[in-house]
Amino acid sequence: MSKEPQPATNSPLTEKEIHAHTIGELRPLDGKIFIMDYDPQWPAIFRQEAERIRAVLGSRTLQVEHTGSTSVPGLAAKPVIDMLLVVNNSADEDAYVPALEGVGYVLRIREANWHEHRMFNRLDREINLHVFSAGCPEIERILVFRDWLRRNPADRDLYGRTKLALVEKEWKYVQNYADAKSAVIQEIIERAQKDYMNCMERTKTQFTQSS
Repeated sequence: MSKEPQPATNSPLTEKEIHAHTIGELRPLDGKIFIMDYDPQWPAIFRQEAERIRAVLGSRTLQVEHTGSTSVPGLAAKPVIDMLLVVNNSADEDAYVPALEGVGYVLRIREANWHEHRMFNRLDREINLHVFSAGCPEIERILVFRDWLRRNPADRDLYGRTKLALVEKEWKYVQNYADAKSAVIQEIIERAQKDYMNCMERTKTQFTQSS
């Protein structure tokens, strides 16, 4: 169960919590986490899956985005495509779960106490499909983090180095590795948000001066 980004103030999930949120068998890691160089085929895989989701959900698909490290050109990553699906109400599983299951997705995570987050895996591909409700603040955080890494080489390199250091350690579950990245993710998001506010302030000043 890997969700990124998440607030640094969140305590790492305990093994009991990981079990409670997991649907089906919880499989511990059988070795170190594998990270590979960026693969330019990853965006194409995302587009194929996004088309599949839109085809089965239709207008229930409010937004679908490529997220996580595989969405950032030049960033090393686990070869797992993270996707963000926004629906009207992620807690209303009857509205979208059967349709996704019909095209090979399996519901693996249900976190009613964390933004009503749901996560699916595919049976035949390395996909993590994260589902949130429209208006959920985590959506903006995820996209701010992705977009900032795409255009900021320094923080992209920082995040890449952090991941490479962490995969050298032993983790029982992938979620433990994800939790260990929370502090640097929060640090990067705060820089991205500060840059956005500074940009807005400069734009406001320029507009005032030209009026």
